[in-house]
Amino acid sequence: MVTDTEQRHASAAPRRRGVMDWPETNVVLFAFLLNLPWEMWQIPLFTGTSSLAHWDGVVMCTRATVGDAVIALCAFWLVATVCTRDWIRRPSGISLGAFVAAGLVATIALEYWATRIGGRWEYAEAMPRLPLLGTGLAPLLQWLLLPPLVVWLVRRQIR
Repeated sequence: MVTDTEQRHASAAPRRRGVMDWPETNVVLFAFLLNLPWEMWQIPLFTGTSSLAHWDGVVMCTRATVGDAVIALCAFWLVATVCTRDWIRRPSGISLGAFVAAGLVATIALEYWATRIGGRWEYAEAMPRLPLLGTGLAPLLQWLLLPPLVVWLVRRQIR
């Protein structure tokens, strides 16, 4: 049985800092967890994806989600080079905006390359698109809505 004195000493002991305390680990983790359902949700918005075998669709969405997590990590590091690695603990409007903007720019560039140059995927008729670039609206909304949630979750996790 643990006495009150032992419990107080245990709670006063310095907390060990590990990889789960790093902002980068949490950015990747929460970006992955939030983006995977989004990638699954937008399957019907891409040509040929709805007819994939289940496992092939899971693999495709998981690969896309890993890419999303890498984009989020790069966006985090980009903001960290200007601010500090701890910007995510107390994000300002500017740092949060830069984080979102970096993800948006990367997404627009990757979507443009994948659909126009690389031929990696095509949008289905159901995908609403931006007029000039033809970038799909679902990937853009993904990078407007999910990064603020990633920042919020990371802040709560590493406080």
